[in-house]
Amino acid sequence: MGKGGGCVPSKRRIPVATSDEQSKIAADAQMAVDDKAPTSNATPTREITVTEPPAKLKIYIVYYSMYGHVEGLAKRMKTGIDEVEGLEGFLYRVPETLSDEVIEKMKAPPKDDSIPLISAAELSSADGVLFGFPTRYGCMAAQMKSFFDSTGQLWKEQKLAGKPAGFFVSTGTQGGGQETTAWTAITQLAHHGMLFVPIGYTFGAGMFTMDSIRGGSPYGAGVYAGDGTREPTETELALAEHQGKYMAAVVKRLAHV
Repeated sequence: MGKGGGCVPSKRRIPVATSDEQSKIAADAQMAVDDKAPTSNATPTREITVTEPPAKLKIYIVYYSMYGHVEGLAKRMKTGIDEVEGLEGFLYRVPETLSDEVIEKMKAPPKDDSIPLISAAELSSADGVLFGFPTRYGCMAAQMKSFFDSTGQLWKEQKLAGKPAGFFVSTGTQGGGQETTAWTAITQLAHHGMLFVPIGYTFGAGMFTMDSIRGGSPYGAGVYAGDGTREPTETELALAEHQGKYMAAVVKRLAHV
């Protein structure tokens, strides 16, 4: 044959492995896979999901108090609200409309500055509202009426529609408007589309006691201030606490409908 004959092996030819060599290659590959796999004693990793506790429902206790009687009811009302799981009460004052000079002549004590003033716009963030105020001839005091008059934008947009609300009051005499002060205030809620929540006679036996002077009515808690020096009785304060609990239960029920 010539020099270029086919008897010379090609340099590009790939040698074929024997069956024993193929078995060894397969065994080595399986061993490599096993080395990378987790052992049976290894603890599997898993993601931990942190769940935030549900936000509490908020009831705003918005009040005006000249001599502290309504404020006393408001603070006791917050105690009742806070005892209901998932609810929290917040105290707010409405702005004073009288001058410092007039307030001084009326011998009214200084306001509790630890309780913040509230603006009308803030009402929309509440899940329920309890309004407290003293009477002026059977109607709410001018300071509270001025606050309601500032809610025009909320009324225009119906931001308060469907929110439950209630009242508590203070009067100077037994026939001075424990019921009519709350009754005449319902018109404010009606225009906003709010839901008036009276307490009825849910306070039980405390609503029927005749052995002592007691403020309050089926419309809401109340206190007799007299000339401004009379302090609320424990029954009047207990009724306010009951109203807080009752309102909290209603707000909670409506929130889960």
